[in-house]
Amino acid sequence: MKNKNFLYKGLAITFLTGLSFSNMACSDSYLDDVQNSGSFNTDLYFKNEQQSFSALVSVYDILRKYSGGFENTVTFFNAGSDDFYSGGGNSNDGAGIQGMNNYMINPNTMPASYWKDYYQGIARANLLIERVPGASMSDDLKKRYIAEARVLRSLYYFELVRMFGNIPLILKSIKFDDDYWHIPQAKPSEVYAQIENDVTIAIPDLMMTSSGNDRGRITQGTARAILGKIYLYDKKMTEAAAQFAEVNGTPGGTSQYGYKLVANYADLFKVGPETADPYKFSTESILEVMHTNKGNSDWGFWGQGKDEGNSINVMVGPRSYSLKNIPNNTAPDIYSGWAFNTVTENFVSFMQGDPRLDVTVFNAKQLVADGKISYSPAFADTGYFLNKYLPTNALKSSLPGPAELNFRQNYIAIRLADTYLMEAEALGGAGGRAQALLDAVRARVGLASVPVSMQAIKDERRRELAGEGHRWFDLVRWGDAPSKLASKGFKSGKNEILPIPFNELPNTALKQNPGY
Repeated sequence: MKNKNFLYKGLAITFLTGLSFSNMACSDSYLDDVQNSGSFNTDLYFKNEQQSFSALVSVYDILRKYSGGFENTVTFFNAGSDDFYSGGGNSNDGAGIQGMNNYMINPNTMPASYWKDYYQGIARANLLIERVPGASMSDDLKKRYIAEARVLRSLYYFELVRMFGNIPLILKSIKFDDDYWHIPQAKPSEVYAQIENDVTIAIPDLMMTSSGNDRGRITQGTARAILGKIYLYDKKMTEAAAQFAEVNGTPGGTSQYGYKLVANYADLFKVGPETADPYKFSTESILEVMHTNKGNSDWGFWGQGKDEGNSINVMVGPRSYSLKNIPNNTAPDIYSGWAFNTVTENFVSFMQGDPRLDVTVFNAKQLVADGKISYSPAFADTGYFLNKYLPTNALKSSLPGPAELNFRQNYIAIRLADTYLMEAEALGGAGGRAQALLDAVRARVGLASVPVSMQAIKDERRRELAGEGHRWFDLVRWGDAPSKLASKGFKSGKNEILPIPFNELPNTALKQNPGY
């Protein structure tokens, strides 16, 4: 099936948009209005392969929450870590990201989209799982679509449970006459049990690997990596290590799913030509979020799930950036951005002597001192910016739509070096295989072996994955957040999970998280 724009064409239909709990808990008159005004009837949909595929695409669309829109999870959780500040124009530029930076976040400033968007994806997955069995298409294709939806639903629940803790577990479509406002929150253990089982069930029905127009879809390798990560957070280390071993294969080699570390670390963050970009879907990519400028994303629908550009790019660029007119100026030609996620001096010091420093950090401070550039220092300016996603004028879109909303760099949510280090962690940071996994990550960038230990693995994750949105969750999982983030205001027993957005609570059975 031809699907060159696989993740780009969302399904804009009423009953596949999902509903937040705040929208569910409404008056009968509102529900009557929705029923009468809706022009789409799901009873008439899911009739064939084309319709079912469109519905599946709409489930995938939620993956762009990682890197699309102002409230993307990468810049938000970077701001909460010890490696970055919120940055931005001023201390009020984005109440949510500023609150995450200084741990003053509360139910009113917590972005509602972190709750609503993932439940939107879950609602779409639930509907597909229920309706695809009745579609006119091959049984094998039905199984694959359902399996992909199960894994995506599990991933979205995983993001919710690690952000919010106690969350409602909804596994079927909610009708307008259902008593949805009384749906209770499930215990995290119940959510983990459900999603672990769902992914396990799904794996045999997935593609072994993907290529061509199927790139970006959930495969058996992707599902095992997601399952391993879920087990790791559920503290089921033996099970996690087993799944990661299937994904990783021999450290430094090519796994059964075709995964292999790319030779050049910097290539992970390069963007090539619009057609046949050689840097997208590399051998290291396990779960990759597609972005494009072809959707002509605009302000009217930015951040609402319909925009298709990578928003990290413009967010992390220095403000009012300009090249000095001097001979042989080798400074990069950067598109002026919004100065979010400025890098901490502590991280720059930590990275001294590491070959990944220059790939990770853009040293604007030095270029200013050398007379090569100028920029306008903004909030929490350190002179250091996140280089992995820095926007350049060479990548500025020439298609309709604001350039700042249409950068096309993909975001890799899970990559092989990540799963190497997660397996080494699941192995307890000890033993020959854990040593080999750690060595492979370091050898790729020309670093010598160091004795494997949990601390060595923690340090390597900080270096290897910096700025990719993982550090905050790592610190919380390890129990290191209270000490590492104390200077930012992190409070033990409270800030390990986030406040449920206020508007989700009225007229529901939901209870706010402790301390909020």
